[in-house]
Amino acid sequence: MRLWHRLFSEHPASVGEDYFEHLRAASSFGGRMLLGGLACLAHGVFPFLFTTTGSGLIRQLHADMVQNRQRQSISQPGLSGAD
Repeated sequence: MRLWHRLFSEHPASVGEDYFEHLRAASSFGGRMLLGGLACLAHGVFPFLFTTTGSGLIRQLHADMVQNRQRQSISQPGLSGAD
């Protein structure tokens, strides 16, 4: 039982989240990445569509990760925030 607890809590704790907070955050990132990927595929076929969607999404995802790490490091000094 301890192994299961460690498997599902160690990484979320390393980024300052519990399991459900991490599930929500990772699902949000994953969903946006899937939609961005579809936009990029459509852009490949129809170059006049979604001309800045992929690059804009990458910039936004990066900003969200950096802001989240900074917020966590302020609230929990010593936390690396590496994901």
